Amino acid sequence: MQRSRHGRVGEHSPTASADEGRAKQRAFCIAALEEGDDLSELRELLRTAGVAVVGQIVQHREKPHPNSYLGPGKLEEVKLAAKDADANVIACDDELSPRQERNLEEALGMPVVDRTSIILDIFAGHAHSAEGKLQVELAQLEYNMARMRGLWTHLERLGASAATPGIGARGPGESQIETDRRLARNRITALRRKLVGVASSRATMRAERERAHLPQVALAGYTNAGKSTLLNHLTGAQVGVRDRLFHTLDPTTRELRINGRPYLLSDTVGFIRKLPHQVVDAFAATLHETREADLILHVVDASAEEEELAEMLAAVDETLEAVGAGDRPRLLVLNKADAIDDERREELRFAHPDGMLVSALTGEGIEELGERIEEEFRRSLRSVDLLLPYAEGARLAELHEFAGDLERTDTADGVRVRARLPVTLAERYSRYSVNGTPA
Repeated sequence: MQRSRHGRVGEHSPTASADEGRAKQRAFCIAALEEGDDLSELRELLRTAGVAVVGQIVQHREKPHPNSYLGPGKLEEVKLAAKDADANVIACDDELSPRQERNLEEALGMPVVDRTSIILDIFAGHAHSAEGKLQVELAQLEYNMARMRGLWTHLERLGASAATPGIGARGPGESQIETDRRLARNRITALRRKLVGVASSRATMRAERERAHLPQVALAGYTNAGKSTLLNHLTGAQVGVRDRLFHTLDPTTRELRINGRPYLLSDTVGFIRKLPHQVVDAFAATLHETREADLILHVVDASAEEEELAEMLAAVDETLEAVGAGDRPRLLVLNKADAIDDERREELRFAHPDGMLVSALTGEGIEELGERIEEEFRRSLRSVDLLLPYAEGARLAELHEFAGDLERTDTADGVRVRARLPVTLAERYSRYSVNGTPA
């Protein structure tokens, strides 16, 4: 996962490759926290990126040092501990400013990667669709724009002269910096233009789904909570599943049927604490699925400790608010019931009485979840009393598809239908309503 100062995370150092018995990437974790010393999420991010963690140090302070992230005394402690642990990269649990990153590398004598660069690197390896790859590249370019200057400091020195500090001070390094920035800006503009085109195609697909008036359900939740496994169990799909963070980046939509009624179920990118704003911005189009959903299934890992679970819930709520989906109806799904004991089950029932306890792995609670989804949508259904001419056979077939169970009576004037439909769909059939009004 290690990178040169501003290169892609993932390149290994010569010293690491010299010893085949050691992991090529050996990270020493650091963090500035007000309290506690839990860096498990950073460790899991590094594991997902293929990096071994060899140690950690946490400094308790109200906020990170503005120049060096950690205080001067703690930096010396980190330098000695990282050397003793045979680390070859420092991993920070926050996003660093360019100045903090530069000062840390100078003080510690080894490359430094921050939380944002680790997440972007994971995204780069997990994006498979054209849209996902474009979004990741855009996020990486925007993140690196402010960090380009340090890459060319060695060339800046070539243009400087003590004898002629004015003439000659503008060296090839500065020219290269401006060239790189211009190229980056041009590429960012091109990527945004391409993403607009991709977004238009996605909007067309979304409009087609909306014209079908199928109820839309979106899976949202903390990364690695089991959303893709749940999608597979509910719909019979075979979406790839792995035990790693951010395995699913590209949205997947499948048809779900509950008691004959069709729904559209979409999986989305997982969330995480301190999700970099570059990622939220870049994946706004992907997360659009949550903004348009009639119901969001908020999936959480029920096997997590209650305090950790609360943090996960808060992180997802915060991100949903950030992407404009904060007002969408939600149903809490407590997944991984197979991994908890009876005592934990009782705790969850008490702490989250409206939650649905399920196991996407074993199928426990899946049928009840389907019934609960249907119940949530039933609350928004409108009763209609329609009279369709016999010539409108296609409309009648649609009603059978959308309404599931309906009451039908053949009359001399046409087919009399009594059913319960989503509001938008009921409006679509309003011209067939008996007496011009809903039942």
